[in-house]
Amino acid sequence: MSYEKITLSQELEIKEIVTVHYFEYRKDFSFPGESHDFWEFLYVDRGEVEVTADKKKFTLKKNQIVFHKPNEFHALNANGVIAPNLVVISFYCHAPCMNFFENKILQINDIERTLLGQIIREAKDAFCSPLDDPHLKKLERNSEVPFGSEQIIKINLEYLLIQLLRRYGKLADASSMSNMKQAKTTKINYDDEIIKRVLDYMEAHIDSRLTMEQICTDQSIGRSQLQNLFQNKFQCGVIEYFSKMKIEAAKQYIRETDLNFTQIAEKLGYSTVHYFSRQFKKISRMTPSEYSSSVKSLSEKPFL
Repeated sequence: MSYEKITLSQELEIKEIVTVHYFEYRKDFSFPGESHDFWEFLYVDRGEVEVTADKKKFTLKKNQIVFHKPNEFHALNANGVIAPNLVVISFYCHAPCMNFFENKILQINDIERTLLGQIIREAKDAFCSPLDDPHLKKLERNSEVPFGSEQIIKINLEYLLIQLLRRYGKLADASSMSNMKQAKTTKINYDDEIIKRVLDYMEAHIDSRLTMEQICTDQSIGRSQLQNLFQNKFQCGVIEYFSKMKIEAAKQYIRETDLNFTQIAEKLGYSTVHYFSRQFKKISRMTPSEYSSSVKSLSEKPFL
């Protein structure tokens, strides 16, 4: 018996990327705009921004993504109230299906958000260029990287675009969409509801010193069950995730207010400003002062 091989078709392929960015801007940040001969997309991870695309102006909110086609002028401004976190990735792709993304604002779901996170994580390993430098013109490779980092970036970026095309376009037929809905089991929905309830609870108590026991008691859930849910969903424990939420809130205070570090520590329920600083550095890998200086200089640095 002889076997015959087939060559796998590729409706969409990305061989070249230009930039990978994750920005944490101040609330008054402004980018005057540019145009270039490659694709670029902007995703709002936190907050919102005012976007200009050619002659159109619109507000892009959390979990939304917009694509700028080659040679399209685009600019953005923070709204002066909310300090935004943004993902910006630019790349070359000449596949005809990319026309689908022109003039579109799409909503990102959990699968696509995970793909974006994987791209950012791999980019930090693959390149030594800082991901928060808006003036970056060329990515510089790290001398030592985990095996296959650049390929993982390519695969996840292609997967992201295909996922969006399938979900929003007309590429998926009715039966496959039905199968996708059936795949969402009752247990998954139930677990997601628990996680959302706990996240909302922690957000409402961001100024408190929550313990695992208090969370479990107030939410009527077992300790081991909750820990397992967070480990599976976020790859960390409940209190560790709460600490990360506090530091993200601290970053927002630094970027949006004139509060000093002692005041921020008090608002977030830290016993001392020294403990707050240690936690901030442990999670963000820089001190509050270093973070404040970096975002301030980023906002004030003139564009070339």
